[in-house]
Amino acid sequence: MTTSSPEQGQEQEPGAARTEPTVQGHPQRWLILAVISLAQLTVVLDNTVLNAAIPSLTDELGAATSDIQWMINAYSLVQSGLLLTAGSAADRYGRKKMLTAGLALFGLGSLAAGLADSTGQLIAARAGMGVGGALLLTTTLAVVMQIFAPEEHAKAIGIWSAVSALGFACGPLIGGFMLDHFWWGAIFLINLPVVALGLVAVVTLVPESKNRQGDRPDLLGALLSTIGMAALVYAIISGPEHGWTSGRVLATAAVAVGVLALFAHWESRVPYPMLDLSFFRNQRFTGAVAGLMLITFGMGGALFLLTQHLQFVLGYDPLRAGLATAPLAGTVVVLNFSGIAAKWLVKLGTPVAVMLSMVLMSAGLVAIATLTGTGYPGTLLGLLLIGVGCALGNPAMAHAIMSSIPPAKAGVGAGINGTLAEFGNGLGVAVLGAVLNSRFAALVPVAATSLPAALASADGAAERERVIGAFSSGLESSQLVGAVAVLAGGAVAALLLRRAERAGV
Repeated sequence: MTTSSPEQGQEQEPGAARTEPTVQGHPQRWLILAVISLAQLTVVLDNTVLNAAIPSLTDELGAATSDIQWMINAYSLVQSGLLLTAGSAADRYGRKKMLTAGLALFGLGSLAAGLADSTGQLIAARAGMGVGGALLLTTTLAVVMQIFAPEEHAKAIGIWSAVSALGFACGPLIGGFMLDHFWWGAIFLINLPVVALGLVAVVTLVPESKNRQGDRPDLLGALLSTIGMAALVYAIISGPEHGWTSGRVLATAAVAVGVLALFAHWESRVPYPMLDLSFFRNQRFTGAVAGLMLITFGMGGALFLLTQHLQFVLGYDPLRAGLATAPLAGTVVVLNFSGIAAKWLVKLGTPVAVMLSMVLMSAGLVAIATLTGTGYPGTLLGLLLIGVGCALGNPAMAHAIMSSIPPAKAGVGAGINGTLAEFGNGLGVAVLGAVLNSRFAALVPVAATSLPAALASADGAAERERVIGAFSSGLESSQLVGAVAVLAGGAVAALLLRRAERAGV
C-alpha cells in the first residue's frame, strides 16, 4: 500500500506502531470515527437534556430560578471558555491523551451530577463536565483530520457535524423519556456506559499525534482566552433576562472586550502564540469563520424561537414540540451520513456550496416567518430547507477552517471551530430573541414581560388572540432579520472563499 509523507509538525509516540496517514487513511478510521462520534454525541446531548429535568429539579432539590440557570449555564460557560485552551493542549501534549482525559473528566462529572443531592453540588458537577466536554469537542475533530486522508475529510467532517445536530434534536426527547421512567439523576448516569466504551476504544484504537515542534505553553494566553470567552458568552446569555443595558450585562461585556483585546495583543507578541493571528489574514479562513458564525446564528436562533412558537402558539407539549423540530436534524443526519452532502460539496466547490447553503437557510427562515398561518406544514417546509442548508454548509465551513490551518495546529483549529459555533448560537438566540421581545412588547401591555404572563392577564378570548397574534408578529420579524443576516453573511463568506481559491490559498 502506497504511503504518503508524514504530516508536517506531527510526531509519533516512541515505540508505537506506524500511524501516519496513508492515502487510504488509518485502517480502522471508520470504527474510530463511530466511537468518537458517540462520545461527542453525549457531550452535545448535555447541552439540552437538562431542560427536560427542570421541573423535577425544582421539586426535589428545591432549586430556585437562579439555581436552574447556573445548572444550565455552568456547563456551557466552562466549555465555551476552554475550547481554545483545550485545542492548544491537545496539539502540544497529544490528542489521544487529551481525548482520554476529556472522557474521564466527563464521566466523573456525570457521576457526580447523577448523585448530587444539592444544587451547589450539581452546579459544580456540571462545570466539571464542561471541562471534559471542551477537551472532547476539540480533540474529536482534530483526530478526524489525522486519521482520514484529505479526499475523505469532507465526508468524515460531515458525519462529525451531523452528530452535533442529532444531539441537539435528541436531547429533549431522551430527557423526557428518561424522566418518565427514572429519577432525574439518570439523565447523567446514562453517560457512564458510553464513557467506559469510549475509553476502551480510544486506548486501543486511536493513534497518538501532536505538534512535534514542542511550542512552549502559552499560559497567559490560555488564561486570557478562557476569561474573555466565558465573559462574552455570559453577557450574551444574560442579556435577555437582565436587559441589554443593565449594569451586570454591560460590565460583563466590557470585561469580555477588554480581556479579549488584551489576548489579541499578547498573541501578536508572544513567540509561541496559542492562537496565531496570521490565520485571519487567510481569506479562506476568514470566509469560513464568517460563514460558520452565521450558520450557527441562524440555526440556534431559529430553533430557540420556534420551540416557543410550537408550545405557546400551536399548543404543543414539550415532547411533541421536540418531535416537530426533529425533521431539521433528521435532514442533516441523512444527507451527511449518506455522503450526499459531501458529494455536493466536492461537485460545487466550497464557495458555491456555502452560498447555496445560506440561501437555503435564509429561505427556510422566511418560510417559517411567513407561513406560520398554515400551521405546522409551513414550519415543516422551513425546517427542511434549513436542514439541507446546514447539512451542506456546516461541513463546508469546518473543512475550510481545518484545511487552512497547518496540521500541527489541528487542535487549535477545532477549538476555533467550536468557539465560533458556541458564539454564533448564543448570538442568534440573543439577537433574534431581542427582536421578538421588542416587537411583542410594542403590541401588548407594558406590564406583560412574556407571552405566558400576557396570556395569564388577558381578559377574554379576544384578548388572548390579540396576545398570540402579537407574539406571532414578533416571531415573523425576528426570523426575517435572521434571514437577511444569514444571506448577507453567505455572500461575504462565498466572496472571500472565491478570492482565496483564485489566489491559490
